[in-house]
Amino acid sequence: MGRDTLIKIREQEMLVIASQNSQRLVSRTVGTGNDLVLLHGWGMNSGAFSSFIPFLSSHFRVTTIDLPGFGENATVLPARYDLASLTAMIAAHLPAHAIIAGWSLGGLVAQSLALEETELRGVVTLASSPKFVAGPGWPGIDPALLDEFKSQLKDDYQKTIDRFLAIQAMGSDSARHDIKRIRQQITDYPAPAEAALHGGLGILGDADMRERIGRIQRPSLRIYGRRDTLVPSSGIDRICELHPQSDTVVLPHASHAPFMSHPQQTANIILNFAASLDQKTLA
Repeated sequence: MGRDTLIKIREQEMLVIASQNSQRLVSRTVGTGNDLVLLHGWGMNSGAFSSFIPFLSSHFRVTTIDLPGFGENATVLPARYDLASLTAMIAAHLPAHAIIAGWSLGGLVAQSLALEETELRGVVTLASSPKFVAGPGWPGIDPALLDEFKSQLKDDYQKTIDRFLAIQAMGSDSARHDIKRIRQQITDYPAPAEAALHGGLGILGDADMRERIGRIQRPSLRIYGRRDTLVPSSGIDRICELHPQSDTVVLPHASHAPFMSHPQQTANIILNFAASLDQKTLA
């Protein structure tokens, strides 16, 4: 392949990325203070944070951005639905010097942004991992379970979402209440695009950031639930070894949605993290 051909291919790739970034994503902002951006998980939308935001909005200017293909951005899709595309599209809409907090799949995007965006004040992951699928010596989601979700999506996406919600809340003392409330909150938003549902599962199945997270220079906080079955607590020590610079907090009675089952406690942890960033800035 000649040099001119390579240049043309690269130019076409740059045009695709520029086109993706120019697609305007819908976001919502409430509150006052330093900027905090919340990114939701697979199959969800920003409605998942509706009951959590009041615990934050008196301290932060909270912005929620639906991931491409979900919620109010259901019609905004990249040409290729992968982690790099989501990262580029979200990056184009971030407030300057924000803390980015990502839940589950949103946590993968947050970690990717932390590697790319030097202006971020900090990064928080909520029940997230650099690699979600189990493998040799790595606890995680059974690959067969993701295959089941992919198969079920073809027949009944709502049933698939309901099952995923049930798994996320499993182990929480308030599981039934959490499932009911989060279902109500996300139904206030448009249904997700089929391409985003399939693409998101593909990211959860394929993404492996284990060799990269140690290079994250932004201050980092990782929040886990001890009873989480999707990001098992048995893998937390492994993540700490890969990213020793990050702070880690494990909520003993939470599962995969700690901000739903323990909103005040989760908010306080994020507030303390933000306060530590302010102290470093003053120093």
